Amino acid sequence: MPEILVERRGPTARITLNRPGALNAFGVEMSRDLCKAIEGAGRDPEVRAIVLTGAGRAFCAGGDIGFMQEVMARGGRFEDFRALVDAGRDLAIALQAIDKPVIAAVNGVAAGGGMSLALMCDVRWASESARFAQSFVRIGLHPDWGALHALPRLIGSSRALELMWTGDLIDAAEALRLGIVSRVLAGDALVPEALGLAERLSRAPQAAIAEIKRSVRGALGYTLEEALSREIEAQERCWNTSDAREGFAAFLAKREPRFQGR
Repeated sequence: MPEILVERRGPTARITLNRPGALNAFGVEMSRDLCKAIEGAGRDPEVRAIVLTGAGRAFCAGGDIGFMQEVMARGGRFEDFRALVDAGRDLAIALQAIDKPVIAAVNGVAAGGGMSLALMCDVRWASESARFAQSFVRIGLHPDWGALHALPRLIGSSRALELMWTGDLIDAAEALRLGIVSRVLAGDALVPEALGLAERLSRAPQAAIAEIKRSVRGALGYTLEEALSREIEAQERCWNTSDAREGFAAFLAKREPRFQGR
């Protein structure tokens, strides 16, 4: 079976990590295949939203320990391990670059690089059985795959340091309290609800969705003046779309808008 499954549901792409026997832990090729799937969905003009989830009882347990053991057995050169780290970097960059909404439906444990992968998505929803850990320190490693950028911005440096220093596992309720996820759902409702959100966003004006994503992603690095300039720049792009005209017309006619993504 492929380790990455891609399913089209109308304008939504559902991408599933499909190595359930290994808790969807990443090897190098699996990481590269996921990056290709993300980039492919990003380029596909018919795809307007992406849902990322895991097969079985885990979202992703991080890097494949078996691969790491093999590297250690060959002498433990970082150059031999780096391919997995680089694959995660490329994946984080791909997720950062894509204009479309990417929703992580975290259906189980998300540890190490698996948690980092969820952090790089735009929205994170979790099942009640989900667990999160920045577990790198437990094997003497440093967080990677974008966690250093994403986690302090979500929960602040103090809490990020605590999670990264201890590697402690936290449950879905604590992840919700900290702001790592924005919703916790029953296990059987998680993926359908995430797909429902993706479908809703796919019906929204696409220029506005993309511009809002770019703005929010960059917001923490802006001065007030830069933020104001960015707002005006994005507003001009949205104003000049057919969807904006349709939105005004629908509002005045008191009907639902029919956005075309133009």
